[in-house]
Amino acid sequence: MSLSPSFAAKSFGDLPGWGDDDHLPAFAAFARSAFHVLAKPYRSGALGVDFGAFAGAYAQAREAPATSSSEARAFFERFFVPMLVRPETGVGLVTGFYEPVVEASPVRTQHFAVPLLSRPADLIDVDDANRPAGMDPYLAFAQRTPDGLAEYFDRGAIERGALAGQGLEIAWLADKVDAFFIHVQGAARLAMTDGRLCRVTYAAKSGQRFTGPGKILSELGEIPLAQVTMQSIRAWFKAHPDRIDEILWQNPSYIFFREAAVEDAALGPIAAAKVPLTPGRSMAVDRLLHTFGTPFHIDAPTLTAFDETPFRRLMIAQDTGSAITGPARGDLFAGSGDAAGEIAGVVRNAADFYALVPRALAEGAK
Repeated sequence: MSLSPSFAAKSFGDLPGWGDDDHLPAFAAFARSAFHVLAKPYRSGALGVDFGAFAGAYAQAREAPATSSSEARAFFERFFVPMLVRPETGVGLVTGFYEPVVEASPVRTQHFAVPLLSRPADLIDVDDANRPAGMDPYLAFAQRTPDGLAEYFDRGAIERGALAGQGLEIAWLADKVDAFFIHVQGAARLAMTDGRLCRVTYAAKSGQRFTGPGKILSELGEIPLAQVTMQSIRAWFKAHPDRIDEILWQNPSYIFFREAAVEDAALGPIAAAKVPLTPGRSMAVDRLLHTFGTPFHIDAPTLTAFDETPFRRLMIAQDTGSAITGPARGDLFAGSGDAAGEIAGVVRNAADFYALVPRALAEGAK
């Protein structure tokens, strides 16, 4: 496997803000992946960053963990070479995501009437091996029927009761918009009315393409595209409660969840790389192109939502998402709760991506 020409070799001195960053939190996130891969390796991305090339760095992270920012910086400089990731077109882009924290009930009540559902038994994973002729090749899930596999119920059908009576409800929320944004984020912490704190994380989806309400509202002339944020979308829904279904049902994709424990309140949910996300240090990438566990130094000088200074910090690729496509595209995990949501909801900034490629691999590519 050879490195893609999307990568251009740089030095650490070329990375804006590299010397000012605190590299210890990024090291801690990297180390979580180092322990996970003992059980299951990550798949190498199509851009040529071979998972096997991380072996030395992972072993060092497990056996002699850094205990200070200077040690963490020295670790990354020893084992990696920074490479600028060239975008396919235009400039790189970062957005933000977070883990909502909402009140929920274990049973339906007059107030709590919006369910979060677990995966139905008739929802089947689909790939090229079992996809029926004529089925949209995008679909990764389908419904098992007596006549074979078919496209699954969409959001509108499910919210109108297509799956009622199957006992799929994990919890009940008070607000349909809260539930929708939990679908968008793919996880949430639930403060249950019985006193428990639990978590739901992504289990599967109905399979159709995602169509965001911001795009719909912009095309309808309701919110100017430049002003579309999670906050502006929520404000519009609050002002137009009679039109919530009209807008949300234009997004056919529906998410199913599974329950998970909150083992460390300081960390986020376990995501696609099978480790808990680290606030401000974990990032979602295009997993077809990139290899989970890869460190990325992100330079987004117009992004100041995280700490009121230009965003220049080391992130670790530990999640993915259907909207995260392309070599210079990332989704930054802001953390859990309303404050994190205020950050994540406004992040949409141009950024330069510098992948830290294992040194042996990078030097072999010269």
